[in-house]
Amino acid sequence: MENKTKLKGLSDIYRFFRKNQTPIYFISPTAYNVLGLGQWVQSFKYVTYFDSFDGEHFRVTNPKLNGEREFQSMEEMVNYLLSHKETADLIEANGKGKLLTVMFDEKTEQIADSLGLEMALPSASLRNRIDSKIVTTQLANEADVASAPNLVDVKASSFQELMELASSNNLGTNLVVQTPYGDSGKTTFFIRSQADWDKNADKIVGETLKVMKYINHIPGTVEAVATRCGTLVGPLQTDITGYEELTPYKGGWCGNDIFPDLLKGEQRDKIISMVKAMGNTLYKNGYRGTFCFDYLVDTDDGEVYLGEINPRISGASPLTNLVTSKYGGAPLMLFHLLEFMDVDFEIDVEEIQKRWADYGSWTQLVLKHTEDQVRMISKAPKSGIWRLQDDGNIEFLRKSIDWSNVGDEDSAFYLRIYGEGEYSYLGADMGILVTCGRMQSDDRELLPRAHSWINAINNQFEYKALDELEVPFIPNEPVRKML
Repeated sequence: MENKTKLKGLSDIYRFFRKNQTPIYFISPTAYNVLGLGQWVQSFKYVTYFDSFDGEHFRVTNPKLNGEREFQSMEEMVNYLLSHKETADLIEANGKGKLLTVMFDEKTEQIADSLGLEMALPSASLRNRIDSKIVTTQLANEADVASAPNLVDVKASSFQELMELASSNNLGTNLVVQTPYGDSGKTTFFIRSQADWDKNADKIVGETLKVMKYINHIPGTVEAVATRCGTLVGPLQTDITGYEELTPYKGGWCGNDIFPDLLKGEQRDKIISMVKAMGNTLYKNGYRGTFCFDYLVDTDDGEVYLGEINPRISGASPLTNLVTSKYGGAPLMLFHLLEFMDVDFEIDVEEIQKRWADYGSWTQLVLKHTEDQVRMISKAPKSGIWRLQDDGNIEFLRKSIDWSNVGDEDSAFYLRIYGEGEYSYLGADMGILVTCGRMQSDDRELLPRAHSWINAINNQFEYKALDELEVPFIPNEPVRKML
């Protein structure tokens, strides 16, 4: 039933969510993307594939796996969880309500409808349309938001044809080529020679392309929420990408950091205005709620550009919600939920956003398995608070269900993804580390403390080779994306 009371300001919003009786189910491989949101929202539940908390998180349900399974996508895993009897039993016991997730498709919507759940997200078809890098560029043009010099909606069947297209549009000979869909750098190709083309041609030929002029740049991201009252913009983040200690993928995303000195003055103001304009344009086109705006800062002339839009809860969400709640008194995701909670509201976007204008430095690192071999994990670090010691080793201090107890740069919250009895493989997301302070320098090099934490966490894992196992399970096409 629709709530006829109009919420005016944060006090009303706090009270509304504190007394919320509409169950909200977050279903995903892990709870990480919106971990801690349950502290703000009554009747919030997590249903996850990975048991990161050894069954001890009172809001988390981990449906038992019905035999060994292989998932081809994150959407398939979400659909499995949503279809599971234990999930149906949870909904039966707690009531029908809203569904949140990171990745989903039309099948997810059908299953949710059959369970009496309403999607607290824009439709899969709309998200899929906006997710196209080509459509994003077109929407940015509509919003008067600048992209790096580019050419969209073209095809190239040879290196020569690509260079002719670039030349006729003054893009130079050092190019960035993207196919419409992809994540973590896997469908972004840097082409400046015939050899570069030959290496990637099988992924480019036949695809509709976005071709960009390569610029020397700093990549970053910012999460925002498009609402009926305007677009709220979270704190700016820099991307942590491509470090071989963290990811096997060249240019692959492996974390973010937030720090107060990031892009002060005119550049910061311009990015925020670009995000607001993009959010307002998305809302006019039917999209509401959370989206991620990836930006590029040209290090040669200081110009800022849109990189791409991720129309979803994303890997930037955890740090965004941490900072906006810790320093601003309200996680950004609350305003996403408001758009889908059948309640009218009125907020002063500018006043709310000022609340998190002053904040500290935080970093998240996503640790992927970087070795090209499949092994069974025989020991894995626990989720909770860890402390880095002077000798470079780490000590487990206590169990914790989120990062709220991290107090200094020598302590960190670790969320385990893959644990004992599961299989590691190239590119698997093993776990995530959240800590105060920066892990990356202004020159985009990992700081010594980052190396110490990465090495120490990796040293907590122990493995068994497949030939040591009686009946090994070898995943053929495991899910590569968990966040």
